[in-house]
Amino acid sequence: MDAKQRQKLVDRYRVEDGKNFRLKRYATDDRAGLNNSKQEMADLLREGVERLSEDQDKLYAQDRWAVLCIFQAMDAAGKDGAIKHVFTGLNPQGCHVTSFKAPNALELDHDFLWRHVTSLPARGMIGIHNRSWYEEVLVARVHPAILDKQKLPPELRAHKRLYDERLEDIAAFERYLARQGVLILKFFLHVGKEEQYRRFLARIEEPEKNWKFEAGDVAERRHWDAYQDAYDAAIRATAAPHAPWFVVPADNKPFARLVVSVALSEALEGLDLHYPRLDESERAALEEARKALVAEG
Repeated sequence: MDAKQRQKLVDRYRVEDGKNFRLKRYATDDRAGLNNSKQEMADLLREGVERLSEDQDKLYAQDRWAVLCIFQAMDAAGKDGAIKHVFTGLNPQGCHVTSFKAPNALELDHDFLWRHVTSLPARGMIGIHNRSWYEEVLVARVHPAILDKQKLPPELRAHKRLYDERLEDIAAFERYLARQGVLILKFFLHVGKEEQYRRFLARIEEPEKNWKFEAGDVAERRHWDAYQDAYDAAIRATAAPHAPWFVVPADNKPFARLVVSVALSEALEGLDLHYPRLDESERAALEEARKALVAEG
């Protein structure tokens, strides 16, 4: 896949302005005209991971930018698989994955961003957040009873614009991070309802997949439309050039992984990454060190 093809693929799914965004305009089974075989798709992904590995090495050495990859999706959309396949082959010292479950007692004693802030990547690092602060405007919006555990003052808990204000806070925080040298990429793996049904059934019928299934997944499926509306609102309010969303068709897992890898590598290559360049005095010191080693030999 050449540079022009990669850019075209990324542009197809990137959302930088949420003003008129509607999730229903994005097909979950779209493949951008790529009808490659499973093996060909795997080869393209491997090529993308190799490019990512080279960029990550420079990112780590340069120690100026941090990269935050946020993954959101409906159940069974393939977040875990995408993270596994896209980031396989990268240096583990330069990556960190955090999976956010329901907040614990300590986390509930803080504001909703606190636990996510403590997991932000350092400069030179790639941070992968499997779910994120967006859960507070997705799951909490669909299930308002969740707010009862968050110990908010009653007058704030009952505020009519609570979720709109949270989205404003998230957008402002992401803008702040971008100004501090954090590259933010947000991936929504967009799976179709029928494809989710097939994957749930496979998790029940295939013993090796039983561990992936939870009874609560079926209950959440009943709120499908409410979640779609919540994602609509979230993406509309927070899509920006400095923190774009990528609405990735996820019915075909290999294609979804390819889109994620290409989007990430294209973003990294836009940072002008390079290995640290030595000044004249540092080069002179390096030459002295070389001479000393040669003399020892």
